[in-house]
Amino acid sequence: MKVVILAGGFGTRLSEETKDIPKPMVEIGGKPILWHIMKIYSHYGFNEFIICLGYKGHVIKEYFKNYFLHNSDMTIDLSDNSSTIHNNTSEPWKITLVDTGLNTKTGGRIKRIKQYLNNEPFMLTYGDGVSDVDINKLLKFHNANKKLVTVTAVNPEARFGSLKIEGNLVTNFSEKTDNIDIWINGGFFVINPEFIDYIEDDSTIFEYGPLEQIAQEKKLAAYKHLGFWKPMDKLADKKMLDDMWLNNNAPWKIW
Repeated sequence: MKVVILAGGFGTRLSEETKDIPKPMVEIGGKPILWHIMKIYSHYGFNEFIICLGYKGHVIKEYFKNYFLHNSDMTIDLSDNSSTIHNNTSEPWKITLVDTGLNTKTGGRIKRIKQYLNNEPFMLTYGDGVSDVDINKLLKFHNANKKLVTVTAVNPEARFGSLKIEGNLVTNFSEKTDNIDIWINGGFFVINPEFIDYIEDDSTIFEYGPLEQIAQEKKLAAYKHLGFWKPMDKLADKKMLDDMWLNNNAPWKIW
């Protein structure tokens, strides 16, 4: 099963890091967050990727074009311009890099890579979030529920306290909120190929029109994940993930 990664956005909320590189290439512990995401899937045996490129997509192309070289020991004989590889530590990944347009919306990017999916179910996630979600359990859940799409549902971070108000009276004040009953889109989708027919064109936003429609049709399942999940939306998130990795406390490092 192929894994599709949306990696074409501008990353404007992380502009400190994305002036010269696309957001998925922002490094966590010396490796692009895109690499971390791919390692999660690879841990579960999913090694074939389709990456939807857009903003500064050439940076991602160049990274993977030279990946084998940069992760191998080699001898170069300048007398005849030959080279010998001694130790290859590259991953067993097959990567299709597709320019899906600079301004194409998320749904449009998925539609543009249809030809590479061979009309088969596929995984999908964003190029800026990591998790310790069990991909095999997610896939098993999707197959058992027989819905068009399964989304991994996660609890949002409790950044603020909460007030319970009745009329104009506060009946409960909680500085620490429990979000156990609040769920948001955490990415890490499993999608049947028929879903692509719900996408009209480049202007279609995956999360709005298509997903809203199949939810109304009761074709969207939610796989509830109570473990670690963290998007890299802003610089503070990047620093937090970096610290976790450097302190050997990265829950998504399951490989």
